Amino acid sequence: MISTRCGLTIPLSGINMRKRQKFVITSVILATGVGLSQLSGLDLRYWMIGGMAFLTWVLVAWSLKEGLSGVEWGIVTMPPALFTVATGLFFILLPEARWAQLLIIALFGVGQYALLLSANIFSVAAIRTIALLRAAHAVGFIMTILTGFFLYDTILSSRFWFWLVVAFVAIASFLLILPALWSTELTEKITSRMWKYALVLAGCLGILAGVISFWPINLVVASLFLTTMLYVFLGVSQHHFTQRLFKRTIYEYATVGVVVLITMLVTSLRGG
Repeated sequence: MISTRCGLTIPLSGINMRKRQKFVITSVILATGVGLSQLSGLDLRYWMIGGMAFLTWVLVAWSLKEGLSGVEWGIVTMPPALFTVATGLFFILLPEARWAQLLIIALFGVGQYALLLSANIFSVAAIRTIALLRAAHAVGFIMTILTGFFLYDTILSSRFWFWLVVAFVAIASFLLILPALWSTELTEKITSRMWKYALVLAGCLGILAGVISFWPINLVVASLFLTTMLYVFLGVSQHHFTQRLFKRTIYEYATVGVVVLITMLVTSLRGG
């Protein structure tokens, strides 16, 4: 509760509830839009996904407009827009089973709501300390990894030419990594260190994508490998940015990467 000089009392719960209602409305509209976009023809579907990405930015900006300023208008709204694109493209690859489509739509709605909550916390934490920041980082990290898997699987499934695979994976990775790195420091501007790390890590992921595109492995395994590398690169970088990168942390991430690499090699040998 806030008491003004005129003696009026403003319930903070009401303000929060209105913002949460915006989040629910945004999530429902976007989930419905993603579902309806799959009913159109394949050629039109890609245009609709692009339109849904723009609509995502508009709705997210509307939901968070009270707390957004400067670079936040682009960097905070980017993950939800990417998640919309990734889900829409991944949707095309799914079987036409009704239960699978409904499951993805439901998961998309829940995921968007989680991203909106995290984005709201980031926008507030950029101004003042907030207790939920650690939870927002965890949710944001998970959603970044999930979005990465959707995008990588879509790119690899399209069977593009080698250099296009490298370019598309690098671009997608850059757009995923940059907001994730910014969220660790919540600065007024995107620092040169963030740009450099995002570019280098995205380039490494693009090169890895190009390499595995020649291997006779299952697309899902290849996508999981790239997603795991995103998990390792981003996880280590975020710990480095927060000055919490210890030997044990490096060992844990490296172990995950090695296990997945060995699994991929074994799978490719069996496939050959």
